[in-house]
Amino acid sequence: MRIAFALAAGALMLSLPLWANPGLVFIAGVTITGAVFALSWNLLFGFTGLASFGNAGFFTIGAYIAAVGLRADHGAWFLPLVGASALAGGAVAFIIGIVALRRSSGIHLAILTLALSEVLRVTVSHTAALGGNDGLPNIPRPRILGFDFGAGDRYYWLLCAACALLAAMLWWIVHSRFGRVLRSIRMDADRTRFIGVDVAAYRLGAFVVSGAVGSAVGALYAPWSQIVTPDLAHWIRSTQPILYALLGGASSFWGPVVGALAFSALDYATRTLVGLSEIVTGVVLLVVLMAAPDGLIGLWRRFAPKLSKSMTPAPRALSERGFAEKMS
Repeated sequence: MRIAFALAAGALMLSLPLWANPGLVFIAGVTITGAVFALSWNLLFGFTGLASFGNAGFFTIGAYIAAVGLRADHGAWFLPLVGASALAGGAVAFIIGIVALRRSSGIHLAILTLALSEVLRVTVSHTAALGGNDGLPNIPRPRILGFDFGAGDRYYWLLCAACALLAAMLWWIVHSRFGRVLRSIRMDADRTRFIGVDVAAYRLGAFVVSGAVGSAVGALYAPWSQIVTPDLAHWIRSTQPILYALLGGASSFWGPVVGALAFSALDYATRTLVGLSEIVTGVVLLVVLMAAPDGLIGLWRRFAPKLSKSMTPAPRALSERGFAEKMS
């Protein structure tokens, strides 16, 4: 059933440009990048037990690298630009992690990463070469091997394919031996360390992977939005993957994706409530989170067996019906 649901959701997203208006397609592209960005954050929180409030900094690094490269007419090298963004994000995460993870954890790590992201935002906003507070507008979409992704909705499908690849890579990491050790660290770091696991090295590895993927997603986002500004590193941007993961369910790999889709649907449904949209969205999210601490996927797991049981005819009823059929 889960495979059928995933295939249906994938088909729906891929077919969107064929029947939806451009505004809805743009929101879908933003949602897809937001969902994969949230998956990269949840590798830290949901599977390693580390809280980072500054992942928007990695997203911003990738977005600006892609923006500068594309504006310099290097669209043919877009995929290497995405790879370079991932390397840059991973390198920055390594430098931060090797200093921060050995000296702080919990709320201290969260505040430290938030502060570093804000430092990046202020630095970018005062850098004239990066457009200052106005950012970099008019980012062209790439042209790869003579194929112009700026025409029509071609870049949307490239975005879907690239994000699906990143999500598949994260899924493989989570379900590999590396991912199983991360879950063990999240459950009890001291016991994991006692059996000989280098907990600090695994935490650093998760931090680097999260930063690299977050930066790659930022590089994919830049030509989609066609403008990048320092606000990408704002703390509000860092709260989005947190919100998506908590709404969908941080304990599930696909929870952030469900959370991103639910949040975007709610945001789109309340877009006409000028001045009330944020209030309505906040109240609905508060109710959902209070009613389902494990997120929407946790809520589904709680009620799905009961729903399935109620739809299955009782054995006694079957036997009575069979007896009646035989008698007739």
